[in-house]
Amino acid sequence: MLPRYLQIRSISTSSKLASFGRWYQSLWQSKTSSNEPPYGHVTQIGDPVLRQKAALVPVEAVNSPEVAYLVKHMINVMRKYDCVGLAAPQIGISLRILVMEFEERLKKHYTNAEYKIKQMDTLPLTVFINPELKVTNYEKINFPESCASVKGYSGEVPRYGEVVLSGLDGKGQTKELTLKGWNARIAQHEMDHLNGVVYTDVMKRETFTCSCWHAVNEHKGRVRISFHQK
Repeated sequence: MLPRYLQIRSISTSSKLASFGRWYQSLWQSKTSSNEPPYGHVTQIGDPVLRQKAALVPVEAVNSPEVAYLVKHMINVMRKYDCVGLAAPQIGISLRILVMEFEERLKKHYTNAEYKIKQMDTLPLTVFINPELKVTNYEKINFPESCASVKGYSGEVPRYGEVVLSGLDGKGQTKELTLKGWNARIAQHEMDHLNGVVYTDVMKRETFTCSCWHAVNEHKGRVRISFHQK
């Protein structure tokens, strides 16, 4: 939840911003749980927020302290859980905001051949508010995907080879970014989240796999999937 000093602070100067602030608070005020979004964990499939089409952030609110806090919080959660992308619904807030980052350090987790065939490349920290996606290469490529909101599983998903993302950056400036290969896949995955779609909806169903099935057998079923990172 936002710190109390940020709630509705500095947005009473316009009725539109004040309205946005009240609406933003209402996203969690109806919840009965003592744990309120934006969460410090990643929401899991079954949570209704993952099935909603996220709302546009009002242009007047893009530079508000509420949105700045939310973006910073999303980045922290993304890095905490070693994700390469995160959409606002994944921390319980149904707004059209996504963050992405594919760091050079991740290269060590892949063989050189895998890194090449999946067309992986580093992607600096990228923020998009109210993003739109345009496909520029309609050839679809199949590779396994996993998702922090479907913990412990993966599935093969066909994705377009090249896309262009456009929208506003974290400072409210117009931005356009061309993405290819794996980074295009990340963008499509996160855009799906903003539209209430989870990769299990578009995967090749026969490829859906528990990512630790071998460990389950090796340890006689004594395997625990953690939904929390310290």
